[in-house]
Amino acid sequence: MTASEILNKYIAFFEKNGHKRIANSPLVPQNDPTTLFTSSGMQPLVPYLLGEKHPLGTRLMNVQNSFRANDVDEVGDDRHTTFFRMMGNWSLGDYFKKEQLPWFFTYLTDKKAGLGINPKNLYVTVFAGNADIPQDNESIEIWKEIFATVGIEAKVGERILLYDEEKNWWSRAGVPKNMPAGEPGGPDSEVFYDFGNELELHENSIFKNEPCHVNCDCGRYWEIGNSVFMQYMKQDDGSFKPLPKQNVDFGGGLERLLGAAEHKSDMFQTSLFAPTIACIEKQTKTAYLQSKKSMQIIADHLGGSVFIIAAGVTPANKDQGYILRRLIRRAYDNFSQLQENDLSPIIDTIINQYKDTDPDLLAKTDAIKKTIIDEVKKYSIALEKAKGYIEKKYGGKQIGDELMGVTEISPEDVFYLYASHGLSPTQIESLGYIFDKKVFAEKMEAHQKLSKSGAGQKFRGGLADHQERTVMGHTATHLMHQALRDILGDHVHQTGSNITTERLRFDFNYDQKLTDEQIQKVETIVNDKIKANLPVHFEMLPTDKAKKMGAIGLFEDTYAETSKIYFIGGDSQNPKAAYSIEFCGGPHVDFTEKLKSFKIIKQENIGNKQRRIYAVVG
Repeated sequence: MTASEILNKYIAFFEKNGHKRIANSPLVPQNDPTTLFTSSGMQPLVPYLLGEKHPLGTRLMNVQNSFRANDVDEVGDDRHTTFFRMMGNWSLGDYFKKEQLPWFFTYLTDKKAGLGINPKNLYVTVFAGNADIPQDNESIEIWKEIFATVGIEAKVGERILLYDEEKNWWSRAGVPKNMPAGEPGGPDSEVFYDFGNELELHENSIFKNEPCHVNCDCGRYWEIGNSVFMQYMKQDDGSFKPLPKQNVDFGGGLERLLGAAEHKSDMFQTSLFAPTIACIEKQTKTAYLQSKKSMQIIADHLGGSVFIIAAGVTPANKDQGYILRRLIRRAYDNFSQLQENDLSPIIDTIINQYKDTDPDLLAKTDAIKKTIIDEVKKYSIALEKAKGYIEKKYGGKQIGDELMGVTEISPEDVFYLYASHGLSPTQIESLGYIFDKKVFAEKMEAHQKLSKSGAGQKFRGGLADHQERTVMGHTATHLMHQALRDILGDHVHQTGSNITTERLRFDFNYDQKLTDEQIQKVETIVNDKIKANLPVHFEMLPTDKAKKMGAIGLFEDTYAETSKIYFIGGDSQNPKAAYSIEFCGGPHVDFTEKLKSFKIIKQENIGNKQRRIYAVVG
């Protein structure tokens, strides 16, 4: 079964059960300063799960391109990737457990409508309860009935496993004790696929001395789907009461579902990744089983890089650009260790694997390749600078890649080369230097703890900042986007943005510095539209129709036939009367006069023929 077949069956199954397909949100969130990447299908839907009405109704589904930056260092085993597809369905106060659990089970096991997975390989987990919240007995009874329909007696402790809030509870704040008053949350029920004892995964893992269970990290069991039941709200006194309207939030990773459907416990040997691995084997003249970890990193990191570049990101020293730089350099580290050769065929293979679901990658192939190859060249220069730094500091005489007299360098210098030049310890060793790995590991651990504490904010995802001034800035970017096109030409388009209560930042493709006159013209146009007090509203329209009427924006809808379109002035019946028509998820002010004023305060060159504008409103 191919990845496309899994996607198409999922979409068809839930459409048949009354769900409306919603758009695949941009991989790089627009106007959301809380997160670098969209990391789940639920992330853009948090406002609706918290009570806002969705224009398409109460039953929704989609397939979301997702990237989890926190998983970069996890890649290099059989089941972790940074980029993945999250298949999701949601009930907004509509159906609940007795519909959701049987639906997902049917999708997994039915040979015609679903994946045809053997139910004997499926195990489930349920919330065990705590002192404040009861055990999820409702889900337990539903699972017993479901398994009974296929002749399986599902006993608690055997087929149905109970776990505490660390494993089977969801809220934005985490476990129940961390939830503030007024925060919704609830139990979840996960489905795991068992690859079986015959694979001896547990016996060959670092966890072999621990009892194996579904949440064991040995690799025998894969989580392939999680149904979150948003059921409770925390009260002022710390107790929990049922929500008047209960929601369902389901997510299942396509790549893991493919592994289960094909019964392959190594994700990189499934039909989605196997062609890429084969290409890497050919380029490096090395067998996969001889260099699994390196090839897994190459395949994942180049795949993630392809999608991030396609989303308009370029390598940089911060934010999304820093993550992209890490991916490319770590991929090249592992590639060069095997045999230095051309990355282009690997990139071509990756794009070919996704061309049916993401056809825009084909049009961007040349730009994607150039970005990756240029970064590799910059990386090579960084390596030379690193060698120069060591030679100068230690006084050694360099002959080729070797230092005469001094080969050992301090862990502090290793960390400097890592932090300042982006060089991995493995790459530093390949240059001929040795160091105290234990001390370096301690420094890295301290650094990672600090990074993860900050990442808790930067990568957490969830509800965007909807404060009044941020919403004003969001609407201003639409006006400025169109004004830039009026002044510079229709070839200009947005490549990124970031909005806070203090300012808005807008990136666009243009290879020249804007003149003072051009900046003044943009400001005048935007301020004129603000004074005109144009109405701002959205309509749900067929995606093709929206594009034909000239809708612009970063939003590229891969899976959905209907998109949310914001009009500033005019509407779908009279699009010529609109000043701006954009694909966008919102939110916005309802009339432009609420922006009060607009002023550009700074412009920058951010490389790769792109510029950045900072502006303020109000």
